Amino acid sequence: MRILITGATGTVGRNVVEQLAAADPTAELRALTRNAEAVLPAGVETAVGDLSAPETLADAFKGVDAVHFINFAGEQYGAIPDPAAVVALAEAAGVRRCTVLGGMADGPFETLLAASAIETTFLHPVEFMSNSLMWWAAPIKAESRIREPFGDRRSAMVHPADIGAVAARVLLDGGHDGGDLVITGPEVLTLQDRVRILGEAIGREVEYVELTVEEAREKWSGEGFHEGLIAFLLEALGNTPPEGKTVVDTVERVTGRPARTFAQWAGEHADAFK
Repeated sequence: MRILITGATGTVGRNVVEQLAAADPTAELRALTRNAEAVLPAGVETAVGDLSAPETLADAFKGVDAVHFINFAGEQYGAIPDPAAVVALAEAAGVRRCTVLGGMADGPFETLLAASAIETTFLHPVEFMSNSLMWWAAPIKAESRIREPFGDRRSAMVHPADIGAVAARVLLDGGHDGGDLVITGPEVLTLQDRVRILGEAIGREVEYVELTVEEAREKWSGEGFHEGLIAFLLEALGNTPPEGKTVVDTVERVTGRPARTFAQWAGEHADAFK
């Protein structure tokens, strides 16, 4: 079986590659990337192309049985500009099955795939545990302190490896055509819970300082965040939708094993916070 992974160097894409290789060592994996020099696991074929430029995709789709799609393209992570051309190329190449990583709202790309002859499964992961690395590694290393609003905010955050594991099983086994799979971790944690767990993982206490909305706005603005991003963060963090804080059993149901905990993730990445 030959599988194409788009977004293969991203947080989820890397995990899809790794989980596919672990689940079926005989699968032939091809990674779509804009960077011909991208470093990929041994045995993974590189296909240089971009979903925003369909003319670059013909060779990437050649001989492919299944595809893991992201639903954005280009360096600015915008919508795929010509989704009909991308879907047509995949159909013409004989792609039988795909997964699509996206948010909760479907756009033209998702609609076209759902109407195509390709068996399509939509993956809707909630907040990534790895966001803690992006946002918190520097302040924890510098001062063992996290300064953020909404300390009681609840999240059923998911380990990126579990997103990859679900995608891998769907791509290999099928059986979810037209399905929407919400992917969460095994527990609901507050922001303060996560700070405590990270402190336990690195062996020292991490202080949590709760900011008001205005203090958070001032902090993020001083860090160079534009107003649109600040507004998004305040809405996303202050008004987490029910799906983001409700545990579902997708990981165990699809992969046959429990979802990874935040404590496991923290232990795996402890050195990055020291």
